[in-house]
Amino acid sequence: MPEARYAALVLEDGRAFVGLALGAGVLGEGEVVFNTAMTGYQEVLTDPSYAGQMVCMTYPLQGNYGVRDADAESSRPWARALITRWACPEPSHHSSEASLHEYLMHWGVPGITDIDTRALTRHLRTHGALRGVITHEAKAPSEARLAQLA
Repeated sequence: MPEARYAALVLEDGRAFVGLALGAGVLGEGEVVFNTAMTGYQEVLTDPSYAGQMVCMTYPLQGNYGVRDADAESSRPWARALITRWACPEPSHHSSEASLHEYLMHWGVPGITDIDTRALTRHLRTHGALRGVITHEAKAPSEARLAQLA
């Protein structure tokens, strides 16, 4: 991954999470939901049932085996964003065709990593699926900037 950039996930109820940018540097908007799978991040991203949703993966490590065209559920990602605790920068699987970051960049999908996905999942379980935005920032966003996004 290139030099670290910050990212913020702000939910419609004002709850905010600040982490590091992953994937494309575009604004992500959609319903924030979670997925409890331990593997299959590429399959989740390309599953049409996630169209319009930003997916929080509850398993902390994503990207460790990379991506390849043969593992996609459809011809493109449908998820509007990916939210993860830790995105592995260099995949280790011999048949990997790209890293998770490169894949997201290629398809214009933003993401955020290095946030407490357990806290986000608990919040979503308590309050239900919420709309949210993900933005990538050159420096850590201030409280005023986070409030602007809410």
